[in-house]
Amino acid sequence: MKKNHLLLGVMTFLLSAALCACGGGKNAEESSAGAAQTDAGAQESGNTLSEGTPVPGGRLVFGMTQDLASLDPHIETDAGTRDVVFNLYEGLVKPASDGSFLPAVASDYVISDDAKVYTFTLRDGITFHDGTPVTIEDVKYSIDRYAEIQGESSAFSIVSEAVIVDEKTLEIHLKESYSELLPMMTLAIIPAANDDPAGTPVGTGPFRFVSYTPGQNLILEKYDGYWQEGLPSLDEVEFKFIADVDTAYMELQAGTIDILKYLTAAQAQTLSGDYQIVEGSMNLVHAMYLNSEYGPLSDARVRQALCYAVDRDAVNQFLFGGKSRIIGSHMIPAMSVYYEPEAAGVYTYDPQKARELLAEAGYPDGFDLTITVPSSYSQHVDTAQIIAEQLSQVGVRASISQVEWSSWLENVYQGGEFEATVIGFDGTLAPSDWLMKYTTGDTKNFMHYSNEEYDRVFEEAYASVDETVKAEKYKEAQMILARDAAAVYIEDPVNLVAVSRNFGGYTFYPTAAEDMSLIYQIGQ
Repeated sequence: MKKNHLLLGVMTFLLSAALCACGGGKNAEESSAGAAQTDAGAQESGNTLSEGTPVPGGRLVFGMTQDLASLDPHIETDAGTRDVVFNLYEGLVKPASDGSFLPAVASDYVISDDAKVYTFTLRDGITFHDGTPVTIEDVKYSIDRYAEIQGESSAFSIVSEAVIVDEKTLEIHLKESYSELLPMMTLAIIPAANDDPAGTPVGTGPFRFVSYTPGQNLILEKYDGYWQEGLPSLDEVEFKFIADVDTAYMELQAGTIDILKYLTAAQAQTLSGDYQIVEGSMNLVHAMYLNSEYGPLSDARVRQALCYAVDRDAVNQFLFGGKSRIIGSHMIPAMSVYYEPEAAGVYTYDPQKARELLAEAGYPDGFDLTITVPSSYSQHVDTAQIIAEQLSQVGVRASISQVEWSSWLENVYQGGEFEATVIGFDGTLAPSDWLMKYTTGDTKNFMHYSNEEYDRVFEEAYASVDETVKAEKYKEAQMILARDAAAVYIEDPVNLVAVSRNFGGYTFYPTAAEDMSLIYQIGQ
């Protein structure tokens, strides 16, 4: 048996998937505030803004250019929504800023040697935001509910059953050995008695729900009963939704919001001295995703031509001042154990090669291509515009269709109705989560991509408990995606975040999380 920080070999690999993961020395009761001091990609003050004297209390306004998809934590949502609900809910474990996992609702966990049984011990004295104690029945209910919602086609289908051993202990039994389960145990623990988690969110996180006005804001307040002593520092946080990116930047300039992320290099350079710019990584696979069922794009040669036609370095320089990491497949550099750097070199900018491939595929005069992009994200819109211009140089007549975020989710991501789209995908700290969406028939395979060789290699990686084999196979899978041009992979974009100098403690995570519990007001 392996106990929490002494895990299976998989966790040694998994915890090193962030830029500086360490994992092995974490005490089960360690505060994530302490773990947050490690470097997960920030370039200023390590990983946090820590100048000035912390002063308890205060109110912070966090600007967002999208609304929330759902406050129900068990529903599949976008990264922006998960960024926010990170503050309301916790799982049996929670991610730390270095990519490791810290016990949360559980105080301890044990993984069997064959990776088929995961045993969790409920933390003493932990309560929900309504003041009621968290019970082992609540834990089982949350796991069962999440499994039912995710369905048999999800990775969570590997779970056979959750078994209550006693009032403090729960065992999760798997149908087969699986060494990537722990990241899934960040799933939110909610009260079994709450039949409306979307309308009345109740969790165990550092902040509790006050109000939500669609299209306007979400207001959270400090939960005084939070189990981590000394957290949070702020009294109240408002997530303010400003759909228009230019308006959001104007509000930042006016000082009506305290934090705004995803700034362009030009915006960061022109911002006043009232803000600090913190550099991290978005931890996204930023790409132009292709519908493999759309006529021309069903031919790999056409997809490869698009890869040759797009100058990734130009996109990086123009939008991010060259600070982003160029990638070539669906994995981010922060997942260092599983990341295949050679994929980034499969294609170079070569318009002549692109024209040759198009002619070979039967499109010597190019073809029409509509790039659908959510209007609420300037980096996606700007990238699409650059790509459209570059594609015109090889005869591809690209037009851009800007749509609202909700429309993109419904029609493109859920409906698969598109030709090409520019977006960034995040993932959990489980490598399979990044790559499963390309397997034939997967519910998240909105690109309609299918490759028998890829399916076989992915399955070999997914099933292996030998970490060397797992890493090698996942790298092989990435190279298949690159050579087959499953998408036009561009970069893991730099995240330029403006933070008011009135606040410190902003922390980057290698997964979707805007951790307001670590932010504090600075005394003047």
